[in-house]
Amino acid sequence: MEGVPYLRVSRCYAQDFRKYLQSQDVLDTSLSFLKDIDETIILPILTKRVSRLDIKHLQSTVASDSICEIIWSEAFKKKKKQQAVVNKLEVALQRLLLESIGEDWTEGLKRDLPRSFERHGDLILLGHNCFSQFIWKQIGDSLWTTVAKVLGANRLAKISHICSNGFRSPVVTMLHGEHSWVTHVDNGIRYDFDVTKCMFSSGNITEKLRVATFDCKGETVVDLYAGIGYFTLPYLVHSGAAHVHACEWNPDAIEALHKNLQINKVSEHCTIHQGDNRQLQLYDIADRVNLGLIPSSEDGWPVACRLLKRSTGGILHIHYNVTSPVSNRDSSLENIPAHKNNRETWQVWAHDTAKCFTALLKDTTGTEWRTHVQHIEHVKSYAPHVHHVVLDLECRPLVGDNEHNNVSVALM
Repeated sequence: MEGVPYLRVSRCYAQDFRKYLQSQDVLDTSLSFLKDIDETIILPILTKRVSRLDIKHLQSTVASDSICEIIWSEAFKKKKKQQAVVNKLEVALQRLLLESIGEDWTEGLKRDLPRSFERHGDLILLGHNCFSQFIWKQIGDSLWTTVAKVLGANRLAKISHICSNGFRSPVVTMLHGEHSWVTHVDNGIRYDFDVTKCMFSSGNITEKLRVATFDCKGETVVDLYAGIGYFTLPYLVHSGAAHVHACEWNPDAIEALHKNLQINKVSEHCTIHQGDNRQLQLYDIADRVNLGLIPSSEDGWPVACRLLKRSTGGILHIHYNVTSPVSNRDSSLENIPAHKNNRETWQVWAHDTAKCFTALLKDTTGTEWRTHVQHIEHVKSYAPHVHHVVLDLECRPLVGDNEHNNVSVALM
């Protein structure tokens, strides 16, 4: 076929499809979205992924009443304005290099320019793989003044790596500007944090939006890995939780969490518990527990069992990185879509996790419990064949019930 693949969808559902495709690593972000005929939108798809796209499943998952079909069309590059900024930066640095140290431009220097960056208000956070050549140091501070001006920022910072200190603290250097606190707004919630001490998990946006749709009126929620409030705040601001107990051991994240609770005017509905949540001295209080830690929140599973209300139980939201098996290219498996293989793997993991919690709850309380897999949510692809998923597990104590099968599974 000529051209590149696009997904044509109803205009009113375009953003829902875009978010889902992006979470599945199917969206081609190098191309533009376009209006098509009959008030539809066409979304660019990665050519190498199109054969794995199950249109019927996609349609039923996102919007069953939407148009949903693959078309092939000319590739439309992103807006010229975005490319113009990149070109403008290159031209400005060519001139600066020549005027400041008398050096000519090279292809190597062009490859050393930032290809992507995060924008947080007036601060731009550059990735680790840019401005790495020694020649940039010879230019001095005028380099960062020029970059900031071209990119439309007042402050610049650059991340080098993430520490393996248990806090996952970023190693970030301020390049231009006086302070490192930034503001990020998602779904009407304001998050303030120090970009040199905390990371912002932008990849979890679909899960934060989902949490915001929960009806938690009158509920007590425990967020075992609160961070700067990624999920604590949606529970309070949008879901209507009566009270959230937020557990966090990173003092820098706690500083930001305190500030964010105040900014969003929900401080009176939240109690912060600083330290290792395995030492948490709370029992029998939670209607809902959020276990938002990847690759695994297993260390918090016994804690969650202690927290659930003994009389009524509640819901656990269990984050996990599930690894799907790599196909051995057996001829009998070649026609099985990758997404089907992934879903089956997630369901097996969910069923095993449910059985584990049934046993943990019995050991914790001394009574029988029933666990029910309500839903499995795919958040994002974390690595090849590794998917960040969330299991919504309903846990209820059994009273006068002698059934042996205490695990039930719902279809996704």
